[in-house]
Amino acid sequence: MLMPRIYEGSKFGLSIEIFPPKTEQGDELLYKALDRLRAYRPGFVSCTYGAGGTTSKRTVEICRNIQEQMRLTATAHFTCVGSTRQELVDWLTYARENGIQNIMALRGDPPQGQTSFQAVEGGLRNANELVTLIRSTFPDTGIGVAGYPERHPESPDADSDLRYLKAKVDAGADAVFTQLFYVNEHFLRFRDRCAAAGLTVPVVPGIMPITEFARMKRITSLCGSEFPGSLASRLEAVQTDAEAQFEIGVEHAIQQCQELRAEGVPGIHFYVLNKSQACERILESLGFQPEAAEFQLA
Repeated sequence: MLMPRIYEGSKFGLSIEIFPPKTEQGDELLYKALDRLRAYRPGFVSCTYGAGGTTSKRTVEICRNIQEQMRLTATAHFTCVGSTRQELVDWLTYARENGIQNIMALRGDPPQGQTSFQAVEGGLRNANELVTLIRSTFPDTGIGVAGYPERHPESPDADSDLRYLKAKVDAGADAVFTQLFYVNEHFLRFRDRCAAAGLTVPVVPGIMPITEFARMKRITSLCGSEFPGSLASRLEAVQTDAEAQFEIGVEHAIQQCQELRAEGVPGIHFYVLNKSQACERILESLGFQPEAAEFQLA
C-alpha cells in the first residue's frame, strides 16, 4: 500500500519503526516482535539505515522480508550520506526491484568523526533534494519526511526549520513523521504552525515509549527533545528497577497517545526499538484489538 492511502479519509494510520539488528539473535528477536505487532494491523513498518548508510542494502532486505513473509507494507529509510547522485539512483532502483514502494527520505546524520554534514562530490545536500530525486526517478513512490516539533538541532530557529520542512513537502513528500517528544504541547504547536504555513499532508507524531531511563536520556540529549522534570524525577527514583521504569514509561506514553488521539492526529508512528511489549500495551489501551495471525514466518 502506498503511503498516502494509509491516511485517506478518516483512517487512523498506525506505523512502526525498527532498525537492522547486528546479530542472528537480534534478527530472531526482531521478527518475533514484528510477528506480535502485525496482529494490530500497522499501515507500514519502516526500517532505518545504520550510521552513515552502512546498512542500506540490509535495510532493503529486511523490508522485503517484512512484505513477503509478514504481508505488511514496508518503508525503507534512505539518506544522502556518502553517496553520489548516481549511487542514490542505483539504490532506489535496487529497492524498487525488491518491491519497496515507500521511502522515508532523510538527509542523514554526519558520518562518525564529522561535526557537520558535507555532501560528497556529485551528491545531494539535503532531504529536499533527495525528495526531488525520488519523485523524478520513481514518481509513484510514497515518500515520508522528518519533522521536528522542537526544531532540528542544526536549525537556527523554528521559522527556518518550518521553511525547510515546507520545501520537502513542496518537493513531493506525502507525509511528515516527527522526531520523538515527551511533551504533547510541543507537537500540537508544531502541527498548528504547519497548517498555518499551508502544509496539507498528514503530520504524524512520533512516540518512543520509555523502557530504559538511561538510554532515553542519551537519545533526548542528542535530538534536543525536552524531558519533563516530573517524569525524570519519577524515573530517577527507580533507576535500579527495570520493571518500574518500564511501567512509568508506558504509563506516560499511554497518556500521550490518548491525548493525541483526542486531538485528532492522523496516526501515530511508534519507535519500538525492535521490541513489542510497550507498544502492545499502548495499542490495547487505545482500543486496538489484535487479530489472529494468518501467516507463519518462513
